[in-house]
Parts: sequence; C-alpha cells; structure tokens
Amino acid sequence: MIFAQPVMETGGQKMPDEWIDKDTKRKVIRLSRMEGNSNLSFYFHNNPFIGNKMVYYSSSRNDVSGVQKQEISSTNSRNKQLHLLDLATLKSEQLTFHSNPMNGEIVHRQSGDIYYQIKDSVFTVNAHTRKSKLVFVFPEDFKASITTVNANGTLLGGARSDDKEKELFRQNPQKKDYFNIIYEAKLPRTLFTIDVRNGQLIKLFTDSAWLNHVQFSTTDPSLLMFCHEGPWHKVNRIWTIDINTKEVKLMHKRTMDMEIAGHEWISPDGKTIWFDLQQPRGQKFFVAGADVKTGNEVKYSLQRDEWSIHFNISPDQKLFAGDGGDPGQVAKASDGRWIYLFKPEGDHLVSTRLVNMKHHEYRLEPNIHFSPDQKWVIFRANFEGIENVYAVEIAGSEW
Repeated sequence: MIFAQPVMETGGQKMPDEWIDKDTKRKVIRLSRMEGNSNLSFYFHNNPFIGNKMVYYSSSRNDVSGVQKQEISSTNSRNKQLHLLDLATLKSEQLTFHSNPMNGEIVHRQSGDIYYQIKDSVFTVNAHTRKSKLVFVFPEDFKASITTVNANGTLLGGARSDDKEKELFRQNPQKKDYFNIIYEAKLPRTLFTIDVRNGQLIKLFTDSAWLNHVQFSTTDPSLLMFCHEGPWHKVNRIWTIDINTKEVKLMHKRTMDMEIAGHEWISPDGKTIWFDLQQPRGQKFFVAGADVKTGNEVKYSLQRDEWSIHFNISPDQKLFAGDGGDPGQVAKASDGRWIYLFKPEGDHLVSTRLVNMKHHEYRLEPNIHFSPDQKWVIFRANFEGIENVYAVEIAGSEW
C-alpha cells in the first residue's frame, strides 16, 4: 500500500521522514534518521560521495549557544564520528569510533578512502573494507591540518599557520572579530602535501597571506587551488599552484572597486573554477567560471533574492544549485531563504525554488550537493530544532 506524503510547511515543527513542501510542491526527505543526534553533511566543495553512498558526521546534540557560524570543524560536539549512508536504502553505518575530537571532510571516491585528523595525527578508514589505519603524524616543528586529497589518491594537502596566528584565533573566536585581524596581520602560511604511500611531507609554497580553502583539482593530481582569505573586496582571492613546477597562477583579478569573488569550487571535469562574483559587492550578482588553462571567464547573472551563500554544479554540469541566504547576508535579500535550482539561459540563470527555508537559522549554512544520480539536492538544516541532512527531489522542475 502506498501512502501519499503530507503537504506541509517545512520546519518550525517536528517533520515526518518525508513530506511535500507546501510552497514548492517538491518532495523532501530526511536522510539522517538517528533520533536526537546532530547530523551534518559536508561543506559544499568537499565531495562526500562513494558510489551511491554518502559520508557525513553524526554526534550528540551540538552546543550552538553563542555560535555565530556553525561548521563541522568548529562546533562543540560530543562523540562526533563519521558515518556512511546508503542513499538507496537510507541505512546508516558508523565508520569511526574515536574518543578524541576529530575533523576532516576528505573522501577519495575511487578508492573509498576517507581521511580525518585527530590532533596531530592523520587517519584513514576505507568505506569498503571498514579498516582504519594511521597515515601520518605531523612533526613537532610543523603542526598543520589536512583539507583535501588529490585526484589519484596519493597526496593530501593543506595549509599551515604559525603560532602567532593560532593565538589570534584563540583571542578572537568569532568571525566578526578575527576576520580583519588575521588578514591585517600578514602572518606566513605554508601550503604542503603529504604522500600517503610513504609519509613524505613537502612544503610547497609560503606567503605572508592568509592561504586557505585548499582544494585539489577533481581530475589533475598535480593541480592545487587555494585562496587568499580575508575581506573579499580587499583580496584577489582565487589561485592555483602546480605542485610539480611550483607555478602559482591568479585565476580571477578584481576589475572594480568593491568587487568580490569567492566560495570557489572546481567543476567535475576539472576544467573550470566556479565562484560567486559580485560587481560590485551587494549590487550585481553572478555565478562565474574561469577556465583552468586559459583563464577565460563566463558569468551568469541572477537576482538579489536568488543569491546564495554557496552554489554548486550538477554532475553533468548543466544545472546549478544554491542554498539561499537570510537578510543578514551580503545580498540583503528580502526573500532569499530557499534552496534553489538554476538553469543557465543565455547570460543569466533561471531559478526554481525547491525548499522554503524560512524556519532555518542560517548560522548553519545549508551547503548543497547534487546527489550522484542527479535526482536530488542534498543539504543540511536546523528547521526542526536540531541539525539534520535532507534531500529535495528535483523532479517536477520545468526542465
């Protein structure tokens, strides 16, 4: 017997496992179903998928008191562990069993290796065999954090900050306090790689800039993307480095006062770096892409209310998705709290609203992903009063 899902307002109440959003007429499913746990999917540019399974974090209820921006890496959680969710059956299995706090959103989809870090030690657990092992321990004179794995699964990458920067973060834990302070400090940061086969640590590049958001190319094992972090209107943010030649390349140069570009990610085929572009800040909004080899750019405009904190692209690279934003975000949108689907049409994006997020608190950014079969947009939300991972069905859209 098949029962129709209830048509309901999304959030502001305890939701069933599945429902139809009354405003968008789209089917929404709660993917994480461990009652009472805080469940968080990955940051938008970190791949969580191995075949038709998704890696995510689950913990006891997160303490979000006083938290302005909630991330997996910064949330006060107890018993935070990696889990693997079968997207077909919704069966979830715990992969790690550590007593110490852990971080890392690093999945190599081909091998099934999942990397994470506890203090100065890097571990891996394999999604197929469930076997875990110690991969690397940072030396006393080079304590750092990993953030990415390369396309062939041989190298991990990250950035190291010095002790002065760590002390500034300790003294200024909120982003509104530390963002300008760290930028103005101009303290050195070093990009590095670790060879997972032999533990070789290579220091690639050091600059007196806030090097951050380190991401390996999705297809080129030797190409690493990073950003110059800080107030976006003050920096040329998006860069790449060839780890073999050490050639550093600026991927987008600001062309006007108060222009901003950021929240960059690499396309599935590795040919394009996509990013949020505003020319100028808070006035004209685009999703833009720079060709990795030529630097040639394309950009699609969108309306103020359609602007999203993060954008993402579908596996076939024909559609985009966005996670919207509340009135306190840079776009100052009056009606921007939606999960969006976008289709390029000429020089602009045509939007479809998928989920009404008016009951979601945007201190937790939804961070959308397309499912591997491209039938769903996956996101995280707190509109039931606790963090969970959800999926909204794309079917029913005009395309």
